[in-house]
Amino acid sequence: MYPYPRPIARLIEELSRLPGIGPKTAQRLAFHLIGSPRERTSALASAIIDAKDKTVYCDICCNITDVNPCRICTADNRDNSVIAVVEEPKDVIAVERTREFHGKYHVLHGAISPMEGIGPAQLRIQELLKRCADGQVKEIVVASDPNPEGEATALYLARLLKPLGLKVTRMAHGMPVGSDLEYVDEVTLARAMEGRREL
Repeated sequence: MYPYPRPIARLIEELSRLPGIGPKTAQRLAFHLIGSPRERTSALASAIIDAKDKTVYCDICCNITDVNPCRICTADNRDNSVIAVVEEPKDVIAVERTREFHGKYHVLHGAISPMEGIGPAQLRIQELLKRCADGQVKEIVVASDPNPEGEATALYLARLLKPLGLKVTRMAHGMPVGSDLEYVDEVTLARAMEGRREL
């Protein structure tokens, strides 16, 4: 097989390192970029470098930000007594899109996963404990993913935070809107039944 020219091979290799990008997609993206006007590829390269250079972690909530502390942590209209604990920065955006949560956030940067060698020491749990020590925080909403790692993280946090006199809650899990009962898995149905509320 005829090999790719070295610069294209390197571009394909680098693109395939991105999550969710396999060799075929990397190849498609590489050829798209090569066929694009130089201004477009320069703008993309500049945006990547700019995002990398100008993005930091908030000293308070550990979310990604371009100002430190971040805008959510410094907002006067947010409830300081409630903190939603999420796994990743993208989870903050997901919760914010609902416009239902008005507290603050704390980003763990992962979940407990012994299979991947991730324990509590690798997460931003100590920073969370420091925030809870000031007496302002009354409730921690654990908003980790509804998978085994997220559940393990939620249980660990509950055991750690409840003795401090904090109310520890978990986001409700249930059936997706628009789904049919016959297609919903047993675990989701069981959670929906446990989390039922009065109409």
